[in-house]
Amino acid sequence: MIQLQAETASYRGVKTLHDIDLHITKGEKLALVGQSGSGKSTLIKLIYDRYPVDTSLVPQDYGLVQHLSVYHNTYIGRLDQFSTWYNLVNLIRPWPDQVNKVRAILTGLQLEEHIFRPVGELSGGQKQRVAVARSLFQKGQLLLADEPVSSVDEQQSKEVLKQLMDGFSTIVLALHDIQLALAFCDRIIGLENGRIVLDRPSKSLSTQDLLSLY
Repeated sequence: MIQLQAETASYRGVKTLHDIDLHITKGEKLALVGQSGSGKSTLIKLIYDRYPVDTSLVPQDYGLVQHLSVYHNTYIGRLDQFSTWYNLVNLIRPWPDQVNKVRAILTGLQLEEHIFRPVGELSGGQKQRVAVARSLFQKGQLLLADEPVSSVDEQQSKEVLKQLMDGFSTIVLALHDIQLALAFCDRIIGLENGRIVLDRPSKSLSTQDLLSLY
């Protein structure tokens, strides 16, 4: 499904990824772990640049429109699937069938009461869950998510990750929390200084095995 071979990436003329070889098959749930600056975000961006079609993305900055409601920010996930006329009408007077679909997703993320509230009025953790809701509404074959639970508490983290695991067949997550990575993903990629230094099944690893990356 995803094949990267000897890939490099640079930022402002400085190499941030070096000789990346990575093969991901359909159905894998993969976590990228490592210190801040190790290359996790850059690798997610690289994969998205190579495979943008039918891919849902949860960026680290959320990519939300602050003055629009939670509903409209979630609906944006399928904006390209409808005509301009349909989208304009929906902006002014949301279609009931789309509202019901969005509400079902927001309920699973404990956001249903905020469905028509402007995103700019929400907390950081709520905004992060709206970005997750948008990806679930878009429902691509592949999910790329950059620290999708960094702004929520432990219990909410587990609930959000469960929703993502149920919503996508193939997932690549950048995660700082190695316990969550081991619990929810079946394969761990460890990054250090822009290089892959570990690639093993989660079941063969312990928390202690990953601490050396931090």
